[in-house]
Amino acid sequence: MPPTPTPDLDDLLAAAHVVVLPLRVRFRGVTEREAVLLRGPHGWAEWAPFTEYADADAARWLGAAVEAGWGGLPAPVRDAVGVNATVPAVAAREVAQVLARYDARRTAKVKVAEKGQGLTDDVARVREVRRVLGPAARIRVDANGAWSVEDAVRALTALAPTGLEYAEQPCATVAELAALRLALARAGVDVPVAADESVRRAEDPLEVARRGAADLVVVKAAPLGGVARALEIIEQAGLPAVVSSALDTSVGLALGVRLAAALPVLEHDCGLGTGALLAADVVAEPLVPVGGGLTVARADAARASVDPAALTAYRMDAGRESWWRARLTRAHALLRAP
Repeated sequence: MPPTPTPDLDDLLAAAHVVVLPLRVRFRGVTEREAVLLRGPHGWAEWAPFTEYADADAARWLGAAVEAGWGGLPAPVRDAVGVNATVPAVAAREVAQVLARYDARRTAKVKVAEKGQGLTDDVARVREVRRVLGPAARIRVDANGAWSVEDAVRALTALAPTGLEYAEQPCATVAELAALRLALARAGVDVPVAADESVRRAEDPLEVARRGAADLVVVKAAPLGGVARALEIIEQAGLPAVVSSALDTSVGLALGVRLAAALPVLEHDCGLGTGALLAADVVAEPLVPVGGGLTVARADAARASVDPAALTAYRMDAGRESWWRARLTRAHALLRAP
């Protein structure tokens, strides 16, 4: 598909609604999610790069929002996608309560390597997820690049007996991921490695594939610049892909569903169930999994049905709104640059 022309800045600013939504539990170190909703001629779009991200990152996220609201999306090849439950870095005693928010739980992604916690906490949490979900469930862990190679070997050796589907971004760099795969093979630890940040935040998202640093890739539509660009990267990488979210509102999650639905092959449940972590959303019927999955029809409905009352109720204060609008202006300039 041809690239979507970038709208004029005045059009984007006029279409922008800046909101902040409360979370049920702390996730990625925050208790609220800030986002900009953009009303385009082809539906609502979300622009919500994390606040610590540089303007260059924010510009790629804006490209995805422009594609969703002003362009076209690839046709789906499936009507629904499977979705994993997400377990934040909570105490083991809180795991059952978190999982109870999901009506079907055949796959769970568990946050590990949380700052201020240790391996004992991680092992206890993952073991409790296994106990609650049973032996047939698939469990994946996500360290967000927090471990060194040595720490990752030690942690995954301890966690492997619980039966892991894979470990997502256990180390920060591509070189470390490659070294970890070799170290795990030498140690006889059978835990596949998935690359997330090393794909979506990399200058060269295909480096992980070229260097044999991952068994699969985790992709997110917004950080990669949109659905069309994400599909190109997955095809060129030649590795199995898992589509995930970035703690999105239902509008952002809908874009992830459209990416997953357009993949020629989808072997794993996707990380698109994070709507269950939000205590409030911008649509009347939030995009949370039903029967362990999300349908394209529900995703498209979410992009068409943002609740005006929610935009008012969760509108950010004037200071933060000005901050986001200034950031949007900078990202727009980068997106328009040759």
